Amino acid sequence: MAEIATKNQSDALDIVQETMIKLVEKYSDKPCNEWKPLFYTILNSRIMDYFRRRKVYNNLFFWKKPHLEDESFEDEITKASDYITPERELQGRQDIQKVSKALKQLPPRQQQCFLLRSWEGLSVIETAQAMKCSQGSVKTHYSRARQALTKALNDE
Repeated sequence: MAEIATKNQSDALDIVQETMIKLVEKYSDKPCNEWKPLFYTILNSRIMDYFRRRKVYNNLFFWKKPHLEDESFEDEITKASDYITPERELQGRQDIQKVSKALKQLPPRQQQCFLLRSWEGLSVIETAQAMKCSQGSVKTHYSRARQALTKALNDE
């Protein structure tokens, strides 16, 4: 199930391992006949967590995507954990530093809007409520933040 969902064997194995650990930690005192449904409930939650993390990654590193649809880029994202090397780990840390530096250069409202929409995954309506502004303002702040970040990150 996990491999089909993630399309990545390494990620699937990690998810199954996390699921098994959580099952033993939290439910070892339950009767054996309850383990199977509990396992699949935990597995489903872990798979959903995987997609949430991936969505956050894609939202934060949107500037790395080419303007045209490129299958090789999507394949690289999907299979990234299959090829973790010291160079990739270093590149990932450098990317996080670039994004952090670029975010600090944004005006506060654009920062807040970008983080609420991209990091927290809030909708336009939820972001507007959190920021106490109109939905139009959210769209404007978010668009300007993405433009500024794209420019800043591409300049580096």
